[in-house]
Amino acid sequence: MSMYTYIKPYKWRALIAVFASIPASMLDMAIPVALRSYIDGIISPNSSPFVQLMPIVVIVFTLVQSASTYLNNYMNAWVGAKISNGLKYDLFKKLMRYEASYFDRNASGMIQMRYNGDVDMACAGLLNNTKSFIKKFFNIVGYVGFLIYVSWQLSIVAICVLVLALLPLGKIRGRISELSGQSIKTSASVSTHYIEAFGGNRVITSYNLYDIKLQDFKQSLENVFVVMMRMVKRTGILSPAMHFIIGSGIAVILFYGNWLIQHGSITAGDFTSFITSVILLYQPIKTMGDEVASMQNSFLAMDRVFSLLEDTPEISNCAQACLLDRPIESIRYDNVSFEYSEGKQVLHNIDLLINAGQTVAFVGNSGGGKSTLVNLLPRFYDVSSGAVRINDIDIREYDMDSLRANIAVVFQDNFLFGGTIRDNIMLGKPDATEEELHMAVKSACLEEFVASLKMGLDTHVGERGVLLSGGQKQRIAIARALIKNAPVVVLDEATSALDNKSEKIVQQALDNLMQNRTVLVIAHRLSTVRHADKIVVIDHGRIAEIGSHDELLARENSVYASLYKTQLQ
Repeated sequence: MSMYTYIKPYKWRALIAVFASIPASMLDMAIPVALRSYIDGIISPNSSPFVQLMPIVVIVFTLVQSASTYLNNYMNAWVGAKISNGLKYDLFKKLMRYEASYFDRNASGMIQMRYNGDVDMACAGLLNNTKSFIKKFFNIVGYVGFLIYVSWQLSIVAICVLVLALLPLGKIRGRISELSGQSIKTSASVSTHYIEAFGGNRVITSYNLYDIKLQDFKQSLENVFVVMMRMVKRTGILSPAMHFIIGSGIAVILFYGNWLIQHGSITAGDFTSFITSVILLYQPIKTMGDEVASMQNSFLAMDRVFSLLEDTPEISNCAQACLLDRPIESIRYDNVSFEYSEGKQVLHNIDLLINAGQTVAFVGNSGGGKSTLVNLLPRFYDVSSGAVRINDIDIREYDMDSLRANIAVVFQDNFLFGGTIRDNIMLGKPDATEEELHMAVKSACLEEFVASLKMGLDTHVGERGVLLSGGQKQRIAIARALIKNAPVVVLDEATSALDNKSEKIVQQALDNLMQNRTVLVIAHRLSTVRHADKIVVIDHGRIAEIGSHDELLARENSVYASLYKTQLQ
């Protein structure tokens, strides 16, 4: 895959932009050409009447140049926006398919910079640099041709100066490649501070973290400053060096040109137009060091963008994935072990059978591996060894969309998207009927709450559901799971963060969700799982014991009984 893939659908508009840049750059020569004829015509006693029309000719050429410049700018902006949108769409599409561990490893600021900032830098740089290159190329060709026509002697000096000025640009990529990556990391850390300030504003306020967070932010800004100044040290000398070379060249041309005029080799008009052309030719080249540094940053950003597009998620469909399209009869954890990072095992040799229609509760101390165990079922993570099987088939052989369509998950802290209550519930089944929506709302114990709202289901929830209470957000999440109507439900400590009153309502909604389904429950409050068909006690990544509530309480030296008595006390 290359950038041409994204340019191809808009190639004709891109070509229009290219061709529009030719007159926009070539017509810069109108002024020195007009000056040559105008000055020689004024000095000569036998001047042509056409000389008096030169100012009008300059105005016409400038008008054509302005129109070409506008067309070039418009087409460049249009094509650039389309390319940028295409890249961002494909990157976002890929981002949505990454496994949970990818988001564990990468900070939100880094993701924002790499998936959005790099695209903007790459596309803006590509178009601006292409436009600048084409303009400068035709400028140089036109001016050099005109300079040779006016005076081949002075042209040799001008071309030598041009070559000397451009020589330092060859090493610029090596100077900035390492710092470009560091610049992305430091800028990403600044973005992360803004994101955390938004998401954690209540924690910052309640713990008076203003000074601490401000100091962290200041440190990130200092890091950005250090990298920026290192970049300036490596590239900042280029433009001044080119400026000096070009200035020295112009001085030589002035000295040599004066000698040629005195010896009758060129006229005053020739020299005036020549020196004007040289100044117009050299002027943009003086700052080319900064432009080339920017261009190389754009190319490096483009490299990073396409490395993301070529990257493959660790969790993906196998070559011949099959559909999970028949009833789920059993779920089996077959000698499952798992580690988040190499050498730090979280689960050890888990063997567990869950039959269709059973409610299985996972309990144990925090950090024991309960959430990790259930997160393996929808393939948020993949096992390190062993296998999770549905109907005796390894879930890695199922199409992931098909697998996840059969599983509904209600988390402890459910994420609500910006939009309305209706929008968030319908995410479970976008094509659901009004009747299905009403049943989901009723079963999730949301009817009374929705009826109290002026806009009902069309009430906006705010970003991340900030306008709702914890219990209300949980019930909306439960309604979303209900409308999905998946045969397997995972409840990840769905009531642990609620007060008693909210928990009672949410528990009723959960009971409705659990009917006639296979349910995996992670429970913090053991009183909520007394009626589970099977309770699995997880201790330090291993199954300590399995049984019903009554069986485990009656068992001697039972871990569950100890936990249960501790909670009662």
